[in-house]
Amino acid sequence: MSDDAPGWTRRELAAGALFFAGAAPALARLGPSEVLALPRPTQHGGVALSAALASRRSVRRWAPGALRLGELAQLLWAAQGMSAPDGLRTAPSAGATYPLELDVAAGPVEGLAPGLYRYLPAPHALARRGEKDARSSLASAAGQLWLAEALAILVLSAVPRRTAVKYGARAERYVAIEVGHAAENVYLQSTALGLGTVIVGAFDDARVAVVLGLAAEERPLALMPIGRT
Repeated sequence: MSDDAPGWTRRELAAGALFFAGAAPALARLGPSEVLALPRPTQHGGVALSAALASRRSVRRWAPGALRLGELAQLLWAAQGMSAPDGLRTAPSAGATYPLELDVAAGPVEGLAPGLYRYLPAPHALARRGEKDARSSLASAAGQLWLAEALAILVLSAVPRRTAVKYGARAERYVAIEVGHAAENVYLQSTALGLGTVIVGAFDDARVAVVLGLAAEERPLALMPIGRT
């Protein structure tokens, strides 16, 4: 899988990334108080990749303590953040079509009120989507009540038509591959930050979509609870 879209200029790639991120329409609908700029992500230093790979484990129980806003920002950037001025992201995407959307059900996060948020990659910001703490609702939709104990739950969804426009029926496969890329980034970044996560794919899709208020074309693919180890 490649980020490059043959025949597209770098400027077109950047414009496409902003469109597919949904940043422009989302920002147009929201007032200034509903969009929260996040701390800039760290792109240098930290735990060696080999050490993170060796230490990575699926974690379903966590230690007490709140999540820091900077930690959440780093996780979101690792999953779907922009890593170059031309709009390319941390996770590869077939044809740079970027079908994924990333939501956060936040619990105790320092500097962030509990509620539902959508990550906007282009401005590296959160758009507030709801005031209710949705962790218990997501746990119920998954039939796995331990999920409610996470400090936050990241939800990876997709709009397959973004990729289907270019790749047709192959889009289903490419989207499935892409969510795996993003999830592994979250795993490794969590490990590097001293946090723990696990990917959960067993849940009632319709109930999760209702909890998050997803559009009809958006399909929830994975839940990733975050906590301290």
